[in-house]
Amino acid sequence: MIYNLMKRKKRYHKKYKFTYIKITVSTLFLCMLAVKGYSPFRQEGDNLFRLWVNGREVGTLGDADRAEELLVQARRNVAVMSDELVFLEAELSVEGEEVLWGAPDREEEVLRNMQSVLENAVRDNGSRSYSLKINENVVNLSSLEEVKRLLQTAIDKYDSEGKFVVELVRDTGRDVPVMIARVADGSRQEAEQASLGAGIQAFFSGDMGRQDVEGRITFEDYGLGIREMGFSEEIEIAESYLPEGRLTPFGEAVDMVLKEQDTPVVYEVAAGDVLSEIAIKVDVPMDKIVEMNDILEDENSILHIGDELVITVPRPQLSVTRVEEKYYEEIYEADIVYIDNDSWYTTKTEVLRQPSAGFRKIIADVYYENDKEVDRQILKEEIVMEAVAKVVERGTKVPPTYIKPVSGGRLTSGFGGRTAPVAGASTNHKGVDWAVPTGTAVYASCGGTVSKAGWGSGYGYVVYIEHEDGRQTRYGHLSKVQVKVGQKVRQGEKIALSGSTGNVSGPHLHFEILINGSQVNPLNHLN
Repeated sequence: MIYNLMKRKKRYHKKYKFTYIKITVSTLFLCMLAVKGYSPFRQEGDNLFRLWVNGREVGTLGDADRAEELLVQARRNVAVMSDELVFLEAELSVEGEEVLWGAPDREEEVLRNMQSVLENAVRDNGSRSYSLKINENVVNLSSLEEVKRLLQTAIDKYDSEGKFVVELVRDTGRDVPVMIARVADGSRQEAEQASLGAGIQAFFSGDMGRQDVEGRITFEDYGLGIREMGFSEEIEIAESYLPEGRLTPFGEAVDMVLKEQDTPVVYEVAAGDVLSEIAIKVDVPMDKIVEMNDILEDENSILHIGDELVITVPRPQLSVTRVEEKYYEEIYEADIVYIDNDSWYTTKTEVLRQPSAGFRKIIADVYYENDKEVDRQILKEEIVMEAVAKVVERGTKVPPTYIKPVSGGRLTSGFGGRTAPVAGASTNHKGVDWAVPTGTAVYASCGGTVSKAGWGSGYGYVVYIEHEDGRQTRYGHLSKVQVKVGQKVRQGEKIALSGSTGNVSGPHLHFEILINGSQVNPLNHLN
């Protein structure tokens, strides 16, 4: 009996244990289903990102990049509702982690939390202020009046008559409240209003302005002075809430924005640019430009189209542009008149008429950026005394080229003054010498006609060649001449063998180029 009781008890415990396991497993399964967004698989890497804005947790997302987009949207929403916050600081922190299951918060909830943090910042951060953004530079001022006064200070520096005023207007192309600055001619607006009635009267009386009898505009019709003013940089003004310590005192703001500072600018080299002209154009000495750019070795460095030079120039954060209508008188010169001669080489020119200066009166629009003139357009010109142009006749034919007459060889004597290598040799060398072994091939430096071939006293065996452009080449101290007088030779054609004949100290080739009968340095003419 005891055995049967124990056997039944054992079966009962076994059944109870199985039932307990079933209940436990079922409970765990139901709990897993109850967890929102249960994920039945494990992702690689961080798949849940916790977010904080200004140190306050705002929720979780599955995509870290999406956090920045939501913050921008939150700022936009608050700005639309409050007309503020465009430049309010909002520090976003993101911390990623890898989880087995679970899901991020809904984006709507995260956006709402972000927006709440920003709304609290509006109340807690400080008083309303105005952020003046000039390109990437920002100055924070206490009032809109200070913003206008700063910009007006920039304009007044060049507007001595006080004609132009700064206006702040809403940028209708933005979905956040941002203002932009523009410059208006206040005197013109007043004049237009005052002249409206007078214009109607003039219409009926037939007096429509000051013109000469032929209907042309005269010098007196121009008003002269500044016609337009504006700013070079992109300007934005937005309301914001900032603590007192973040505001810039007005005087300091003026210095920051209007005082010239060393600013790096990039100059792209264009066709025809040389360093000396670039230096004049940007008003920076050549040695300074070389010092600023590693691609330049010295002031004689070769520039290539598209090269970018970094040049530091003094300029303010905010630059003022203006168009000024000016009257002036000047002595001027007419452009040179060229007459092309197809039978002459480009190396030949002849002045047919000397120039003489003229005198003229001009009204022009002169374009400035700050104090620097950047362009000039003539509106009216009156010639008082006409200039006489210089007339030059010039050749159009490209002259022949010259090549080195031997292969290899060591330059042993250059052109000009030297110590005589042997007795009787000239101390004023009329050509150049290359040391080469006897029997080295000598080639025609340029195509032409052989005018001398044979013995030439101190030259030893020599060859003279006359060329189409009137120039002559000479080849001396030869061991063998392989052409004859009157023979036509092509450039690079073999004409002789080098040697050591004549007055020499060793085997070499003596080579000369003559222009208009006078020897010149051959090295300046060889390709």
